[in-house]
Amino acid sequence: MHDFPVAECDIARRQQTLTALYSDHHSWLHGWLRKKLGCSQHAADLAQDAFVRVLLLAEPHNIQEPRAFLATTAGRLLIDGARRRKIEKAYMQALAIQYEDAGMPDPATIHVALQALERIALMLAGLSDKSREAFLLSRLDGLTYSEIAAQLQVSSSTVKNYISSALVHCYHTLHGADPL
Repeated sequence: MHDFPVAECDIARRQQTLTALYSDHHSWLHGWLRKKLGCSQHAADLAQDAFVRVLLLAEPHNIQEPRAFLATTAGRLLIDGARRRKIEKAYMQALAIQYEDAGMPDPATIHVALQALERIALMLAGLSDKSREAFLLSRLDGLTYSEIAAQLQVSSSTVKNYISSALVHCYHTLHGADPL
């Protein structure tokens, strides 16, 4: 029998799993990322971010293939970073055009707007290409369903289905519910 409660055993097991995972695979992941990125510092940052994601897992001991898991996690972080930079660049270009004469907004306003744009981009990333395009044409460009149907070369009822599924997806994303 153990002298400490089960919860302490679970915590100790979790710590052992995480320590072993880090010590066994950190150098490998850093080297893998360094080869991909050509920058040791950026690779180190991404490796740390990947391990932070592992720390957030409920049951890290269930990872069957640690290197595959870490490579996939790091790859997703690379994609997220590229998406974030693309959004930031587009927003900054739009701001430069809009505020050419009046001057740029303060950095805090820019930061809040970039965070909102990033959340919207992540939310829309889960949609099919056609649903996302129909939704954006409707919400941003103000096109009618028939105008969208003509542009996408589909029926108006298909556009209605695209937008309905986009709205349901957005609702579930915002409210943390599982999509049906």
